[in-house]
Amino acid sequence: MEADSKVSLKLLVNTTNQTVLFAEAGKDFVDFLFYILSLPVGAVVKVLEKDNMGSLRELYHGFEALSETYIQPNKTKSSVLNPEPPIRPKISLLPFSNDESKSRQFFSFGSASGPPGFASWATDVSEGGFVKGTVNYMVMDNLHVEPITSVICWITLFNKFKVKGLSSLEERVVDFGVDEGLKLLKASMDCKNVLTSIFLGNNN
Repeated sequence: MEADSKVSLKLLVNTTNQTVLFAEAGKDFVDFLFYILSLPVGAVVKVLEKDNMGSLRELYHGFEALSETYIQPNKTKSSVLNPEPPIRPKISLLPFSNDESKSRQFFSFGSASGPPGFASWATDVSEGGFVKGTVNYMVMDNLHVEPITSVICWITLFNKFKVKGLSSLEERVVDFGVDEGLKLLKASMDCKNVLTSIFLGNNN
């Protein structure tokens, strides 16, 4: 894993109530969000073991302490404690180590589709990942994803959140790396205003 792998997000912030209305993101970030859905529960518990995972953490550590005597001969503890996601990124925005990576890799560092030094998805088939890079995407505060296909999307969103005027809106460009990836994974299980929680410190 490259420690300096990052993607760039453009946030639209409502300064009146200090909330993120949405993030405008490219393929890289959206692919990362959908990659999270493919993670086995054991991998999530492992990467967040320092956080409060409730009974899942106790379940994980209980199995970790279980003697091999009680494990079926055709099973291994590692398959539960260190499970492999169906597809493993070569460079992830989560702190998995490279030596755990055995699955087909499709997340590479640097490409013609993004600035040098930014993470981008690549494979031997098309452009790889989960979504197409032909449009940018609107990632809501609760991580709901929609393609930005026209100005109508913006108008509909402003009406939905009852935005009265543009003076209360502020655009911010932020970097999203491994630290933010961990915060997103944790926040996605704790609250519905994930982006606001990560970037504005407000998780009400």
